[in-house]
Parts: sequence; structure tokens; C-alpha cells
Amino acid sequence: MFDKEKMKEIKEKKDLWQKKIDEQTKKRPERQPEFVTDSGITIGTVYTPADLDAESPDLSLPGEYPFTRGVQPNMYRGRLWTMRQYAGFGTAEETNKRFRYLLEQGQTGLSVAFDLPTQIGYDSDHPLAAGEVGKVGVAIDSIQDMETLFDGIPLDRVSTSMTINSPAAILLAMYIAVAEKQGVAPDKLNGTIQNDILKEYVARGTYIFPPGPSMRLITDIFAYCSRHIPNWNTISISGYHIREAGSTAVQEVAFTLADGIAYVKAAIDAGLDVDEFAPRLSFFFNAHLNFLEEIAKFRAARRLWAKIMKERFGAKNPRSMMLRFHTQTAGCTLTAQQPDVNIMRVAFQALSAVLGGTQSLHTNSRDEALALPNEDSVLIALRTQQVIGYEIGVADSVDPLGGSYLIESLTDEIEKRAAEYIEKIDSMGGAPEAIEFMQKEIKDSAYRYQMDIETGRKVVIGVNKFIMETERPKGLLRVDPAVGDRQVKKLERLRAERDSGRVEKILGELRKAAGGTENLMPHFIEAVKSYATLGEICDALREVFGEYRQQIVF
Repeated sequence: MFDKEKMKEIKEKKDLWQKKIDEQTKKRPERQPEFVTDSGITIGTVYTPADLDAESPDLSLPGEYPFTRGVQPNMYRGRLWTMRQYAGFGTAEETNKRFRYLLEQGQTGLSVAFDLPTQIGYDSDHPLAAGEVGKVGVAIDSIQDMETLFDGIPLDRVSTSMTINSPAAILLAMYIAVAEKQGVAPDKLNGTIQNDILKEYVARGTYIFPPGPSMRLITDIFAYCSRHIPNWNTISISGYHIREAGSTAVQEVAFTLADGIAYVKAAIDAGLDVDEFAPRLSFFFNAHLNFLEEIAKFRAARRLWAKIMKERFGAKNPRSMMLRFHTQTAGCTLTAQQPDVNIMRVAFQALSAVLGGTQSLHTNSRDEALALPNEDSVLIALRTQQVIGYEIGVADSVDPLGGSYLIESLTDEIEKRAAEYIEKIDSMGGAPEAIEFMQKEIKDSAYRYQMDIETGRKVVIGVNKFIMETERPKGLLRVDPAVGDRQVKKLERLRAERDSGRVEKILGELRKAAGGTENLMPHFIEAVKSYATLGEICDALREVFGEYRQQIVF
């Protein structure tokens, strides 16, 4: 297949064919002047073996380095991806009901959405929390809320993902303490915390502390979990929010892996052996609209990360080189206009994630451009995954599009362009020093994408083409405004009933430890067990670490 003379013959034949096609298109123009992916990669009319890298072809098989074709030899033939619908709103009681409903409908893992006050380390009675309690996720103020959230859900039999970053260590401590109350040992826990603060500085904004202390908290989690919670994924290095902020597919891969490099370096600098923590690193990507580019993106990211871990960091354990990832379909592509069309968008995005080899998947709901999803919409989203997994046959073979000339060519090009970005970020000193550079690149990309929609170059059904008047959907989920009042009353009772002297003593010990170098995870576990609140623990850290103030980049 890679004989040079044969490749030359194929290329010459294609070139002659292309000339004929070019002449024909002068008489009958194609429907657009050029065909490019969202990353600006030109898509040719047709692909042949001559479009592949004949000098160093990737002939690896699934489960083999560099894992282009998948991290497991038999992938979904052994077990389907984890169907993990992201859920959380209102109080812990309400979210617990939604969790139970999803598990009854065949969901195979939980994914917790926290409200904004929780994400930035404020209790529900903080002045800045007013109007936001329980709105975009569940409100968690103390271990009492965490107990309610997982009431009746056996934590040794359910995998849980928690989308939490700056206060990730504290929420993990609550989860460990709740499991202990259930009689579940830490080594039986399975799940993931997002715990990715760099992408918060770059693209999202739910940070609390400056980069230095934030990186310390992350490496403390790495060290603690490697010894006590061996089955826990200690970070989900997230490209999802980078893409939602407006990046291209290439930028999503590059900036996510650059953040990953920074975390690995920080852990090694903290004295951890790379093969001690790297097998528990995981990633989180966006499944966007350009179907073929997205499949190639996942394959390129997997291959590039394997090379980085082996060649840059000297990893020996193959699991340290495996890029395992969760995928969520692209919320930014959902439209309020003709919301039922979102069902098709999500189905194709989910299919690209499966064909790209994801380990777990969340499918967005049709009404998310208008409100938090209701039960009917969530059920359609879950059934979309189940149809892909059980009915259409794409999970029966590993990497079914591997070997496609187009897919392989796109994989090579995305890897090449992402590697160039990473090299540039390295020259700046790494991801923490390149935050403003990445922000500007994302903003420029987002602007170009929006201009393409406004000029009609990019078609969005119902927005700039095939527009029609539709009735506003009925039955949209609305969070009860009284949620905040109920949470405040719960906090008042908690503070009245707990041993306040013990809380103050433990928080004082936490402040002292934060000013030193010891691992803070044991202190967090003691604090949450004493019924110290999330806000109180974060305030203790604020006193020592200070707070981060973002620079505005135009």
C-alpha cells in the first residue's frame, strides 16, 4: 500500500482526474467556493492512499501505542461507553429524584451539575449567591446536602462524575465522607472530578484562588487519591469549555493537552512519579457539528497525548499514555428556534464521539437553549445514546472509520496543527503563562465563527436558513425561586446544631496547614465531617491563598 512508485502513480492519476473535475465545475459551479472544516482545514473532493503519510504510516491496532484506534483492544465489543447524563438543579432532594429516574431508565453513571455559588465556593446565604441558588445545578453547602444527593444510591456500585473545579478537593472530601457513612471503603469508589482549573482561567471563569495555590490543590488530590482512592480519576482535563467558548477543533486539542502537560509537570515537580498518577488522568471533549473533523479530532488527541507522555515525560506504564475521555455534545450549537432540530444535531454529535472512541458520553437535551431540560427531553437524549449503542451496529467493530483516507488524512493534519500550537505555548513557558494567548486565540475564533453565521457562509437551520415561526415549547423546567430560602434555613439549622467550637478548631488547623506544604485532603475530610460548610472552608483558604483577578483580553 505504501510503495513509493505506486503512490506516485495514484497521485498522478488523481491529479489528472482533478483537472477534469475543475474544468467541469467552471461550467457547473459547486455549491460553495471552498470546503473547509471549522478549523480551516481544506477538504478535498476525494481522498486516496497518496493523501496519507507514506513516510511514517500509523499501522497500530486498538489497545496499542499510540492508541490512535482506541485505548482498549475490543472497545465497545466488551462494554459500551458509560451513558452519563449531566444533571443537577434546585435542592439535593430534587436532584436525587432526577438521578433515580435516570438510573431507572438505563443510565450507567451519574454526572453532577453544581450551582454557581457552589462552583465558586460560596454558601447559599452569601450575598453573592442571591438569585443563583440551585439555578444551573444543585446547591451543596455541606455534607448534609451531599448525603441527601446520594440517598439510596450505593456509591460502591455507581460511577460518579462531579463537574467541579476550584473547590473540587472539598466536594471530593464530602463524597468520601458520605461513602464512609454508607460503609463503602475509599478503594471501592469509582468516578471523576473535573478539577481542571487552568481551563477556568482560559475559558470559563469559575476560579477562586490564584494559579499557584490552585495547582497545589490539584497535586494534593493526585497524591492522596493515588494512595487511598486508586480507582478515582483525579482530573478531567477539559477541552469542552474551551470549545464552548469558541475555539476550533485544533485549538481544543492543543489547549487541552497543553493544560494536561502543565498538570503532569506540576505533579512531577511535587515529587510524584509519573506512572504513579498518570493512569488516573482523564479528559473531557466537546462533540461539535463538523462530523468527520470531530472523529479525526478524537483520534489525533489520543495519538498526540500518547507521544507526549512517552517522549516528554518518560512514562513506562502503557496506561499512563492512554488518553481516556468523556464527551458531551455541543451545548453552543443548540438553538432556541425549532428546538426539535436539536435532537438531530445531538444524535450526529454523539455518533461522532462513539466513532471517535469515547469512554463515556452525555447527550444534551433539545430544550437546553431555553431552560434546564425537563424529564421528557432528558429521556430522548438518553435514548439517543441507547439507539447508537444497541441498534445501529457502529459499536460492533473497533474504530470502524479507521483506514478511511479522509479520516486518516484529517487525523494527521489535526495532530500536526495541534502540535504546532503546543510548541508555541511551550515557548511561552507553558499553559499557566500562556493563558492570555489562549484566550485571544479563542476569542478570535469565536468571532470568525459568528461572522460566518451572520453572513450565511455557515448554515444554521432555523436561524439563518429554513426559518419558520414555531410555538414556544410547553413544559419547560423552571427552578422554584424559593430554593434559596430553603437552603438558607437548612444552613441556619446546621450552624445551630453542630459543635461550633470543633468547627473553628478544625478550620484553624486547615489555615495553618494551607500556609505550609502538607497535603490538605485529610484536613478537608475532617472539616466536612465536622459539618463545616463549603463556604467556610473556602473562606479559610481565601485568607491564606488570596483570590484570582482575571486580566481582560481583547
